[in-house]
Amino acid sequence: MAQIGQTVTLKCFCGEDSVTFFSWYQQSLGRKPEIISSRMRHNKEAAIYPSFKGRFEVESKETINHLTIADLLLSDSATYYCGILEFNSLEFGEGTFLYVTMPLSNIQGVVYQPALDPVRPGDSVQLSCEAHGEKCKGEQSLYWFRQTKGEPVIMYQNEGNCVDEAHNRKCTLTYSIKSVNSSDEGMYYCALASCGKLVFGNGTQVQLTNQTDPSCDMIERVQEENLQYAALRNQKANKSRRKRETNEKECVYSSVAH
Repeated sequence: MAQIGQTVTLKCFCGEDSVTFFSWYQQSLGRKPEIISSRMRHNKEAAIYPSFKGRFEVESKETINHLTIADLLLSDSATYYCGILEFNSLEFGEGTFLYVTMPLSNIQGVVYQPALDPVRPGDSVQLSCEAHGEKCKGEQSLYWFRQTKGEPVIMYQNEGNCVDEAHNRKCTLTYSIKSVNSSDEGMYYCALASCGKLVFGNGTQVQLTNQTDPSCDMIERVQEENLQYAALRNQKANKSRRKRETNEKECVYSSVAH
């Protein structure tokens, strides 16, 4: 996350000798990826494509391909991918989502997201969001983002239901997940893109609970108690049998001694 006017550097390392080509791509919300730069591995300078010249620069060395963006704009909010060419195969990293914000005093939008209690595997959940943005010309878009550990941000566009109010526009949207499993866990963010601005909610955590079914727990306890009772009865029976056998042996020994 960065603010308008700042400078950020997105880093990309690759030390494999088989890599012959580096590139950077930008994918803005709801659009196809656009190529920013490209270079052969041993070239000292990267070629910056026309629409990105001026504020975008690439630090080019043998094993690094860092992208620097100066004087950030709201339109720079996007996912950036570092690409390599290895054995004639073009491969990409997980991607870095850059979220450019405005100072709080200039933001004309608010996004609310209610919290969600932990859910059990197999349950269905519905995430909800309410967004308020200023009226302006151009499109207003709504999105869901999912962030999980070790994975890139995954985006879902959502039209939502919007109504015009006195001075702004109110939109509500939902996202349903059926039969939740561990692959659905993560933080889900609702976002409103309006008037050249992108406003995020505080996020809703989808987390599975580890609680077991009480009825199953009761059955297990009953089974455990039955096993303990059976073991105790067996132990008492064995003690009684051993005592009886011991008495018989003692009696026989005594009779022989006489």
